[in-house]
Amino acid sequence: MLNVNQEQTTAINPITVEVIASAFASTVEEMGEALVRASYSTNIKERRDCSTALFDANGAMLCQAEHIPMHLGSFIGFIPYLMHTPGLENIKPGDIFIGNDAYEGGGTHLPDIVMASPIFVQGHLVAWAINTAHHSDFADRGHAHIYQEGLRIPPVRLYKEGVLQEDIQRLFLLNCQVPHERVSDLRAQMAANRLGITRLNELCDKYGLDTVLAAGAELMNYAERKMRLGIASIPDGTYSFKDRFDSEALVGELEFGVTIEVRGDEMHLDFVSPPQVRAGLNVVYTALLATVYYAVKSIVDPTILPNAGLARPIHVTAEEGSLLRCGHPAAVDGRITACQRVVDLVHGAFAQVIPHRVTAASNGSVGVASFNGTRPDKSLWVYLETIGGGSGARWNKDGLDGVHVHMTNTSNLPVEALENEYPITLLRYELVDGSGGAGTFRGGMGLRRVYRAEADCRVQVMGSRLISAPWGIDGGREGARGYFTLNGNRDVFVDGSTDLKAGDLLEIVTPGAGGYGTPNGREKTQVESDVRQGRMTAAEAESVYG
Repeated sequence: MLNVNQEQTTAINPITVEVIASAFASTVEEMGEALVRASYSTNIKERRDCSTALFDANGAMLCQAEHIPMHLGSFIGFIPYLMHTPGLENIKPGDIFIGNDAYEGGGTHLPDIVMASPIFVQGHLVAWAINTAHHSDFADRGHAHIYQEGLRIPPVRLYKEGVLQEDIQRLFLLNCQVPHERVSDLRAQMAANRLGITRLNELCDKYGLDTVLAAGAELMNYAERKMRLGIASIPDGTYSFKDRFDSEALVGELEFGVTIEVRGDEMHLDFVSPPQVRAGLNVVYTALLATVYYAVKSIVDPTILPNAGLARPIHVTAEEGSLLRCGHPAAVDGRITACQRVVDLVHGAFAQVIPHRVTAASNGSVGVASFNGTRPDKSLWVYLETIGGGSGARWNKDGLDGVHVHMTNTSNLPVEALENEYPITLLRYELVDGSGGAGTFRGGMGLRRVYRAEADCRVQVMGSRLISAPWGIDGGREGARGYFTLNGNRDVFVDGSTDLKAGDLLEIVTPGAGGYGTPNGREKTQVESDVRQGRMTAAEAESVYG
């Protein structure tokens, strides 16, 4: 195995480094497109619930595609785990590893199946092509602990030196409700990694192995330098923020908090939350790290390259066994809901010192509807979708309406595809007027979706900001809360699940987002703009606004 020292790199032309950086970025994006185009399930081919990346030989991320920030949590622990697990360390060309477990292998929840392929150049293991795809299969499960949530897979060889391990695949497919989708999506994941292997080999053929490795190390160092410069631009100090967290799986609300200490070019974030809960809301440490890295990068400098170097000046702590750093056997299926609130905590803390860099609270949720049932031919079907909501207002712009925010970034499934493949009709799909918080700039509006079941089935819904509302900044008003109804009744969901009969109407309304600035500030902002543009004199402005 070829080891790369990330701290000491060979002298290399900066232009060459930039070219190789672009090659890494285009490679992971092309891998993502290959995965989407080759996949079978609607959750991947239409909703694009997948991510791709390249890692170096030691398990440090070289580049992640701009897909879903949450999926970083499934990547960062996977390669180090398999490389230090007895029986897996003797890695050969043609090996392909899969896994999903949150406690044995670096995953964050079981539907996200990670696939990693080693990249060999000149006989040396120099990098990894890796991807994860959400296999929308483990439906109608309990969430008291992880053993109820699906098949746990530690990193194992699915292919050994190019040969399929059929017993491993049979074991996996036997535990799936829709196995023909799963095997097809696995093949798409393999195709994406093969493309990554090809592209990196082509890059090494063109520039030389040593140059590519040196460029990868330098790009990590560059990301670290930019992150340190960005942190140093924030005034030294300690900033704290608390927020409330609710879910259909909880009774009442919980309180989360963060204390962020900025000292020079380093940042420490300490999170406080209640003990892990008997529900699928718990967050493993890698998921917390992925969330923090996203939240800090988005505030400090969104242009920082998405590689392992950006994490070096950021230190994250949380009490083990707590909801935000859970331990075995806590259930984790809905971990992204709590991770959305982690982003709100970070933004809320930094709003005290760098308010122009943050947004008001976005919808703070991941609205989920997961349907499953049996077709007339007795085969099972599973359909999952996540639904956007309001995005928080900014200091100079309204928030966006009906979008995915922060840790989730999936696409919309076209209505035609939904109704063609599943016994569901979508009756309404619209923005919820007035759900964005008022302000100088208003928060984004949430969404309403109304489904009609065309056959008996079961549905599980998930969400947050059902009790607490997305907060505003600097006098901006709260956004509207979300809710679920069945045939107009809000009190039918037990732990978020219920049976649907043919003809039943399910309504999901997602939260809006908070506003920024006092509502009458919009008028003042317009008047000030008119004065600057010469459309109004200062005297006229004084008479209008005082």
